[in-house]
Amino acid sequence: MAVDGTFDDCQAMVKAAFANESLRASVRLTSANSINVGRLIPQMFYFAHAWAQLPRGADPPIFSVPSGNFGNLTAGLMARRIGIPAAGFVAATNANDVVPEYLETGVLRLRPSCPTISNAMDVGNPSNFERIRKLYAGDLGRLRSDVVGSAHTDDETRRCIADVFERTGYVLDPHSAVGYLGLEAGRRRWHRSTPIVLATAHPAKFLEVVEPEIGGEVTVPARLAERLDAEAVSERLPAEPRALEELLSRP
Repeated sequence: MAVDGTFDDCQAMVKAAFANESLRASVRLTSANSINVGRLIPQMFYFAHAWAQLPRGADPPIFSVPSGNFGNLTAGLMARRIGIPAAGFVAATNANDVVPEYLETGVLRLRPSCPTISNAMDVGNPSNFERIRKLYAGDLGRLRSDVVGSAHTDDETRRCIADVFERTGYVLDPHSAVGYLGLEAGRRRWHRSTPIVLATAHPAKFLEVVEPEIGGEVTVPARLAERLDAEAVSERLPAEPRALEELLSRP
């Protein structure tokens, strides 16, 4: 299904379907995204795996996490609760900066998302932030002691892709670039730490953004290349909960 709307619209439609008791009586529903806590539990291992690779005696890590719906960051905070040592976390976002703004001002101002080049993070009402607040029992001071926010524009993201490639030869996708940019906020907060960025996508998914910044072509994995020219097959839906519910109810 292709929805004529935003990520927030899609998430609202799915949540409405879950809340529809008559629909759930006839259709078995689950979610593969982070609405389902089952998605977060395996993500906790990312943080354990990264920490386990640090040399013995290294300073505790800070994790800069590119964030949209905030599932990955929630998983990191859960991992810390069960013993993964971490100095702190960076909630790194694009211009959809609901959470960095909240961490700075104490005011949670949910709003429609705006489009960016890191489009998987274009979320104005991040579902998992409610879970994060619950983890901290609504205590903003405690949350601020563990998490710092960092928001970045598309221009900053493009410059980061170009700079990192020029210095290291590594090709960042736009989402991972936002995480890389967030490291500075983490370093300012936690001086004795080992910085870690969670890379979240392959740059081949964003050729039109990445290739102009690196001045060359990105190598496309063979399995992705096979699908690039395939016909897209989807049914378009309006951004309305009833439209999804009616589709799921079809015999």
